[in-house]
Amino acid sequence: MNVSLFDQFMSPTLFGVPLIALALLLPWLLFPTPSSRWMSNRLLTLQNWFLGQFTSQTFSPINVGGHKWALILASLMIFLIFLNMLGLLPYTFTPTTQLSMNMGLAVPLWLATVLMGMRNQPTASLGHLLPEGTPVPLIPVLIIIETISLFIRPLALGVRLTANLTAGHLLMQLIATAAFVLLSLMPAAAIVTMMVLFLLTILEVAVAMIQAYVFVLLMSLYLQENV
Repeated sequence: MNVSLFDQFMSPTLFGVPLIALALLLPWLLFPTPSSRWMSNRLLTLQNWFLGQFTSQTFSPINVGGHKWALILASLMIFLIFLNMLGLLPYTFTPTTQLSMNMGLAVPLWLATVLMGMRNQPTASLGHLLPEGTPVPLIPVLIIIETISLFIRPLALGVRLTANLTAGHLLMQLIATAAFVLLSLMPAAAIVTMMVLFLLTILEVAVAMIQAYVFVLLMSLYLQENV
């Protein structure tokens, strides 16, 4: 039973070709293409408003030097939202349930913020490793602890996104299986279970959007420390 539950998180293949590549390309095909007209349609207007609100809210506390990251982080958030939302459809695969992919997104962006901080303001970046006013005997221990916490940040980003989506998908499959089994045995209990499944689906849609926003928000906080 456990093997069948976790089979949905295995990368599917067709004729030996991993289909995760198609799952990664699909969100970009759904984006509306900008037109050359002066007046945009409703979808483009809504998308531009959403991107403008997100960019202004995310980059308002960041210095001007970090505003060049706006395009990268906005594209990343939309990409993650589409991947998470498409993974809720039947007979689909969610690439963000793979820890390797999430780490592949988190590690390069985190490393870029750290290297940028080391290049632009090395004193301030190294100062984060040692809080001001630390007693002399505690200096080596605090430096080691802060260094470990610095290197664990990308791991926390990837594990958070993976764990939240994996837990939600597992819970939905368990409740759906229970509703299917109870349908012939206890119809009333099956109806209640289906209602719970419907509410959980709405919750998972919210989680899919919130987790993408949290991923990008934490990345912007790391950027703020190094700009």
